[in-house]
Amino acid sequence: MARPSNATEAWSALAAGNNNFVSGTPAHPRQDAELRRDLASEQKPFAALFGCSDSRLAAEMIFDVGLGDLFVVRNAGQIIAETIVGSLEFSVEVLNVPLILVLGHDSCGAVKATLDSTKTPLATEGSFIPQLVRRILPTVETALAEGVTDLDQITSRHVNDTISELMERSDLIRSRVESGRLGVVGAQYRLEEGLVEPIAALGLSI
Repeated sequence: MARPSNATEAWSALAAGNNNFVSGTPAHPRQDAELRRDLASEQKPFAALFGCSDSRLAAEMIFDVGLGDLFVVRNAGQIIAETIVGSLEFSVEVLNVPLILVLGHDSCGAVKATLDSTKTPLATEGSFIPQLVRRILPTVETALAEGVTDLDQITSRHVNDTISELMERSDLIRSRVESGRLGVVGAQYRLEEGLVEPIAALGLSI
């Protein structure tokens, strides 16, 4: 199979790999010792993935890809921060990935904690955990004001808002999308089925 060279090809490769994972017939490509040695001097991923740190979202597994295929950036609740934007800009400018995938998932604990905090004050020992909630809170408050209370619907909104914030904060990523050199896909992962469902796209058709 030819290496994806644009956003459409990259998304098609990820979608095909996810189909393998869902059907229980993964190919487990690009995991051999020879490739590992070849990649030691240089990496050429065909996509960057920004997702939640949830242990059930093993990026290479759910897309049935291997070493050197994905540039993965993760934190709890896939929340935009300066280090996240910088990492994604690195993947675009230095590694020349043609696609960024922003991946949320159902039953997200970070989004649920934020939703719960609108009813009961958040109680944590960790002094930085509330910062995660504060970053998701605007999405939750907007959803509630519009009568949306379903956790997974709010999570989908959070994926869309994450993409909007990424485009707003990074001139590089926005200009690459506008020039047709980069695509951005937002998707939701279904934990039980293993299925990745696209919910938004910039710079390509899905």
